[in-house]
Amino acid sequence: MAINRSEFIKQSLLFSAGTAILSGSSIAALTGCTSSGNTSSNMNKSFGIQLWTVRDVIGDDVEGTLKLLAGYGYKMIETYDGEMGMFWGMGHKNYRAMLSDLGMTPVSGHCNFMDSAEEKIEQAAEIGMDYLIVPWLGAQASLDGYKKAAEQFNIWGEMCKNAGVQFAYHNHDYSFFPVDGVYPQDVMMEGTDPDLVEFEMDLYWVVAAGEDPEAWMKKYPGRFTMAHVKDLQKTSEEGAHQSTILGTGSMDLAAMMKTGQEFGCKHMIVEQEQYEGTDPMTAAKEGADWMKKNLS
Repeated sequence: MAINRSEFIKQSLLFSAGTAILSGSSIAALTGCTSSGNTSSNMNKSFGIQLWTVRDVIGDDVEGTLKLLAGYGYKMIETYDGEMGMFWGMGHKNYRAMLSDLGMTPVSGHCNFMDSAEEKIEQAAEIGMDYLIVPWLGAQASLDGYKKAAEQFNIWGEMCKNAGVQFAYHNHDYSFFPVDGVYPQDVMMEGTDPDLVEFEMDLYWVVAAGEDPEAWMKKYPGRFTMAHVKDLQKTSEEGAHQSTILGTGSMDLAAMMKTGQEFGCKHMIVEQEQYEGTDPMTAAKEGADWMKKNLS
């Protein structure tokens, strides 16, 4: 049985929900680089997949699962730092070689920075990964927690920039709920150096928070350089959110992707977390089919 994503992230990352963060001795680091500009000229027209989408099956046959994903049309892989590590027990160079043989690139990874961070940064750089990403911070008790996070992101960003990898932060819904009238997402974006820290916008979680992804992309051109393309099934009466096959939910993802391209988003990464009425590989295939038709 798959573990809950938020529980996995909480267990594997430096931050925990609601906790004041970042003592200096507990920190080891991540990525840098810069992107800016209100243009889609550098947009990679291919699309990728976050392997969390196929977490229920990939551990049984990593190579076979990746072959299927390549056949579906995915050109980029975003890995995550699970029980088998970011490189699925095969080492970073073998991971890169396998993807290369399949015509795919290891564009990014959601990384556990508590465990051997410097080594992971070096390995990511060696195989040409573009991004290493903090996938979870957790709702902080006050805005000070987000300010401290921004300070730490700058440190990680500089370390990663020195290694030739880009640091980014992936949002959930909590940073789009105002605290004392201020959005935590604003605090983190305004408190980070654009040359060191970029952001991966999870479109689904922005909408789940009641916000407009396109408005945020326009507000911070060039800062949201990656996007998780994930569709929101209509919210239940209890307020629970659930992702669904692309194009079958309630979000205008095609419009969001177009705006993302116009305002600096370089990579579109498919993700799905629930599979009501289907299974992970079918969802991944249908997601790829939808992306081929709708990514301009």
